[in-house]
Amino acid sequence: MVESSVPLEELRALIARYAGRPGPVVDGLLLTMADRPAPPSSGVAEPVLAVVAQGAKRLMLGDRTYDYGAGQYLVVSVGLPVTGHYTQAAPDRPFLGFGLTLRPAAIASLLLESGSAGAGAAGDGRRRPRTPPGMAVSDAPEDLVDAVVRMVRLLGRPADAPVLAPLIEKEILWRLVTGEQGAMVRQIGLADSRLSHIGRALRWIREHHADLIRVEDLARMSGMSTSAFHRHFRAVTAMTPIQFQKRIRLQEARLLLMSGSKDVAAAGFAVGYDSASQFSREYRRRFGVPPGQDAARLRLHAGAPGRTTHPL
Repeated sequence: MVESSVPLEELRALIARYAGRPGPVVDGLLLTMADRPAPPSSGVAEPVLAVVAQGAKRLMLGDRTYDYGAGQYLVVSVGLPVTGHYTQAAPDRPFLGFGLTLRPAAIASLLLESGSAGAGAAGDGRRRPRTPPGMAVSDAPEDLVDAVVRMVRLLGRPADAPVLAPLIEKEILWRLVTGEQGAMVRQIGLADSRLSHIGRALRWIREHHADLIRVEDLARMSGMSTSAFHRHFRAVTAMTPIQFQKRIRLQEARLLLMSGSKDVAAAGFAVGYDSASQFSREYRRRFGVPPGQDAARLRLHAGAPGRTTHPL
């Protein structure tokens, strides 16, 4: 972990200046500033690059834990249900983070331009790479941080943003593709990669979380045998398909309860539970408290001043 460098120091200053303030929009750019630790919160992390300029955070995916802090970056390659919280954040030294949405089309275009779109793909005569995990953490090299700094500077230069933001995004993606997590990032842009096939199944589960799922159907949808699908699914998500669906169901139910649009029994039924007692039991096991109590606590915390939340 590299906590002190000139680009990183400038990144801290830029995020502190622009986070949470209205200004020009740079497509896909996210800035986070949190001034205190918070209880773990759950959500779905979409494909994204996150660079920490100050502070630290912990994310949990299935049975895996990812800790990352200043001078490190995290890559999420597919939509995954995660639980996370800031582990280093204070009023006098807040958590400061940069995020950039990872667009498969932009990565695919870069791979085609660089001539590396076929690397590791099926049918190229070489052994396919192992299925990468859905998330990974690495130390951020200075050239990546430098490109990130130039992207954030555009928030103060609205006339430059439409022209320069796509070019800087391309440079950031190139640093990722050629960096330590390059194998994972490349698979985001390859339509025929195992990661893309698993991602298709993940999207289907999320969109049909209340339905009964058959693993055989998901495997067929992904173009794999059932045993291969199980193996690659767990490699990406650290969960089985049934465990993944349960996580999505419980997170969706939590959102319904927090919004106040459903009572406990109706929320459980809406996300696919036939038994209110089973729903309450699994909810408590997942979040540590009964659903009604958790909903009241979440609504209270949602109105607390001084807290900024972000999935990454």
